Amino acid sequence: MPPMAQRFEPVIRALNDAGVRYLVVGGVAVVLHGHLRTTGDLDLVVELSPDNLGRALDALEASGFQPRPPVPLRSFADPETRRLWVETKNLQVFSLWHPDLPGFEVDLFVEEPFDFDEAWGRRVEVDLEGTSAPIVSLHDLVELKRAAGRARDLADVAVLMDLIREVGDE
Repeated sequence: MPPMAQRFEPVIRALNDAGVRYLVVGGVAVVLHGHLRTTGDLDLVVELSPDNLGRALDALEASGFQPRPPVPLRSFADPETRRLWVETKNLQVFSLWHPDLPGFEVDLFVEEPFDFDEAWGRRVEVDLEGTSAPIVSLHDLVELKRAAGRARDLADVAVLMDLIREVGDE
């Protein structure tokens, strides 16, 4: 297991124990698909239904995570507030930090960047030491990285396309 897993595995376990439907995306998903690279955050797409999101926020709060912006954690649960963040601040992720984990953040997508149920059906479960992580499929991850369009994301796309060629379709 990669060393960074010591930071993100407790988050994964807490969300799993709470019965949250979520998908690991971003750099951690790239690593869990088999390409070692550095990343300082855990990007998650949480299914934004009220019950599921409530369980996610409860689990993250109980784990000691706090919002990076100066707003109450529960404000993320309000769809209208999230919509305003997207429209007025161009916010894509809501960042959480932990006082005992400097340099590590959990980033929650403010909007589901894909049809969640379809992506959930294509997810890959990766075994960690004490739990498993639901990660987006290679193809879904490529689409997310292409949409982000940053240099790091486009470099990830090249690596992910090589992985797809190596393992074939999932």
